[in-house]
Amino acid sequence: MTVINFNQAKKAREAANAKALAAANRAKHGQTKGEKTLVKSIAQKARELLDGAKRTD
Repeated sequence: MTVINFNQAKKAREAANAKALAAANRAKHGQTKGEKTLVKSIAQKARELLDGAKRTD
C-alpha cells in the first residue's frame, strides 16, 4: 500500500483544475472579433434552421 500526502494530492488536483479552466478561458477569450462573429452567426443559423423545422400541431 502506498502512502500519499493529502496536501500534495489536493494541490495537484487543484492545479489540474486550474489548467483546465485556463485552457477554456484561452479558447473563449483568445478569439479575434471575426472568429467570434463567425461562431455566433453559425450558432444563429443553426437555431433558425432548427426553429424552422419545428412542428406546430
